[in-house]
Amino acid sequence: MKTSIEHVAVYVKDLEHSKEFYQKYFNAESNKKYQNKSGFSSYFLTFSSGARIEIMSHTELIYKDVIDKVSGLNHIAFSVGSREEVTRLTESIVSDGYTLLSPLRETGDGYFESCIADPDGNRLEITE
Repeated sequence: MKTSIEHVAVYVKDLEHSKEFYQKYFNAESNKKYQNKSGFSSYFLTFSSGARIEIMSHTELIYKDVIDKVSGLNHIAFSVGSREEVTRLTESIVSDGYTLLSPLRETGDGYFESCIADPDGNRLEITE
């Protein structure tokens, strides 16, 4: 059996704003918006590697604060190819007003990375 992760799905408060965020900073390509009669809508965002995220919204969505160090999904990591690109992208996102959760650093397991919050506060690691 060959197994791969097909996509990761994340509920977001503002579907259009989140789509624009991932397009602007991570060069995501979006499909056409899906919407059904129950109040659900989504986009699939595809990245150059072929990985996909489904961003979803619902008229009955309950908002909660995103907090660290709890069980469940912790972060999504994006590899951008070089230390210079990690630095450039991190600085660009932060200068546009998004939250820096962890500054540029070399980790104990050999990654050069930063961690920022997407528009909904979800943790995104930017790695080389």
